[in-house]
This record gives sequence, structure tokens and C-alpha cells, in this order.
Amino acid sequence: MTSDFYQSYSAFKAYETPGLSTKDVARFDDEIWGPGGFDPDMRVLELGSGTGQFLLYLHTKGVRDFTGIDHDPELLPVAPEPVRDRLVCADVNDWLAGAADGLPFDRIVLLDVLEHFTPADGLALLRRLSARLAPEGRIVVKVPNAGSPWGLTYQFGDLTHLMAFNSTSLGQLAVAAGLTVERIYDQHRGSRRRRFTDAAVRRFLGWALLTPPPLWGANLYGVFSACDSR
Repeated sequence: MTSDFYQSYSAFKAYETPGLSTKDVARFDDEIWGPGGFDPDMRVLELGSGTGQFLLYLHTKGVRDFTGIDHDPELLPVAPEPVRDRLVCADVNDWLAGAADGLPFDRIVLLDVLEHFTPADGLALLRRLSARLAPEGRIVVKVPNAGSPWGLTYQFGDLTHLMAFNSTSLGQLAVAAGLTVERIYDQHRGSRRRRFTDAAVRRFLGWALLTPPPLWGANLYGVFSACDSR
């Protein structure tokens, strides 16, 4: 069972307290803060916070009202000290149902989370989260791109992954949850030179293959909003 793998997850992942370099900040700015339209005055919830690097990023950006949720209690000792009190160890569904204070969130972030759910459970989760969005609120997700050959290492490198996405099915899940798809886009990593080379390879493969993937990146981001918020 998948739960058996979670029992050894901390040893598998070798949890360590994360740092936050200038490059990390620039990456989060480019991949999440800008596309998601974040602001320091927003109320932010992150599900599946892991070791807390994104929580530390929010702290660095001056966000005052943010909370992280993760089910693994072994993450608490390794979370960065400035945000350790913002990380709650709980089952996300239990927390949403009872432990949360009921106030809406401006932004909800799920980085490498949805692939750990079945399609039915992922759909139910997004519906619950949609109900917790403030007006003009958005949900930002990141998942491995199983439609790209470079994403398969991420998708199949963890036996707790239950659902695989490409850009089409990620949008399908959001629409089924009653959300509006604002944007689905690649994660771009590496130096400017490496990005240029990567783009050239993608252009060639897109020309050479009969059925190239819609997006080539190893990971995908999606930005979703409630249907009545646009």
C-alpha cells in the first residue's frame, strides 16, 4: 500500500533544513510570485509544505499572513526557524474541515502535491480549496509533466505518486473542480545559455516528431481561479 512508503518517507527524502539563496528567490519570483499575482498583504496557504522552503520565501517577501500544512511530523524539526511556527502538522482534509478558522485565502499553493492523490481525491481536494478562496483568489499548483520525456524521472521517481498529468489533464482536473484555468506553463530551470539550448532542442523535436507534447518542461505550473472571480 502507498501508506507503507510514507512510513519510510523521511529516510527516503533525507530531510534537511532548506536554505534560500538569491537564485532560489529569483526562481520563485519568476515561477510563482509573478504568474500568480502575489502581494505581501495577501493571506496565503501552502499545502504539502515539505521542509518549508516556500514558507521561508513568503517570509522573505514580507508576507505576514501565511500558513503551511503537511502531514509528516518529522518535517517540523527541520523547518527553518523563522517559519517553524507557521507549519502545521495535520491531514489537509481534516484541517480544512475543522481545524482551520474558516477565513478565506487570497492564494493557495500546492507544489508537488496533486500527483500524490488519486484523480477522485485530487478533484475533491480542489473543490474544497475553491470554496476557501477569497474574491479574486487563485490556486497555484506544480506537478511533474508526464507528457514530457524529461518529466518522467520526476513522475516515476516516487512510489507515492498516484496520478500523472500533462498540460491537458491538469486543465481538465481544474475545470472539473469548477475552476477557471488562467494559465498552464513550463517550469524553466538553468542558466540563460542552458535555457537557449533547451529551447532550440524543443523547437527541433517539435518539428521532427509527429506528436510532440503540448509542453516540454519536466514540471508544469497551473494558475486557477474561481469561475466567478474574473
